[in-house]
Amino acid sequence: MTFKPFAIAMAVMLSAVLAGCSGTAIRTYSMSYGSVKDAGYQLPRIPISRVPGKFHRQLIRYETDEKPGTVIVDTGAKFLYLVMEDGRAMRYGIGVGREGFEWSGTARVAMKREWPTWTPPSEMIKREPKLAKYRGGMRPGLDNPLGARALYLFNKNGDTGYRLHGSPEWNSIGGNVSSGCIRLMNQDIIDLYDRVSIGAKVIVK
Repeated sequence: MTFKPFAIAMAVMLSAVLAGCSGTAIRTYSMSYGSVKDAGYQLPRIPISRVPGKFHRQLIRYETDEKPGTVIVDTGAKFLYLVMEDGRAMRYGIGVGREGFEWSGTARVAMKREWPTWTPPSEMIKREPKLAKYRGGMRPGLDNPLGARALYLFNKNGDTGYRLHGSPEWNSIGGNVSSGCIRLMNQDIIDLYDRVSIGAKVIVK
C-alpha cells in the first residue's frame, strides 16, 4: 500500500471512531423552540439563537452502564441525559443550583405534573418574605417558576424537595441559578416529560 491510500484509509477509520464517540451529536433539535399551545397556555417562542448551541436539545452517542430510561444530571457540564437504547441519549441543557444550594445523589421520579402548582418551601419564604403570599401555592401559568411540567424526585426518605422542571427563564440555562432544582427550557421539559416514566432512576452528580 502506498502512503496516500494508507493515509486515506486511516482517515476513514478515524472518522468512524470519532462518529461513535460518546457525546457525538446524531441530531440537533434547534428548530423545536417555537411558540407552543399547550393545555390552554400559549408558550412563547424561545430566541434559541441566543442560547449556546451546546444547550440545544440533541440526540447523541452516549456510553453508560445505566439502563434506558435512566436520567443522568451532570451539574458541572449543565447537561441532563435521558439514556436510550443502542448507546444513545437525549441531551438537554439545564440550569442548576447556585452556590450553597448544590446537591447530588440518586432518586426516582415519583410523580409527574403538567402545569404544576408551585409552593415555596418555608426555608425559601424565610429568605424571601415576599413569597409568603404563595404559601398556599402559586397557580399554574406562564410565570410559574415550575413552568409547563415538573418531575418530583423522591428517595428512600421520601420527597427530596427537588424537581426537574420547566422555566420561563430560558436565559438561565447553563447557569448556577436555582435553589437546587434542575430547570430546563419549557419546550424541553415537555419533551422530557413525555419520555420519562414514573419510577425512573435519576442520578445527579
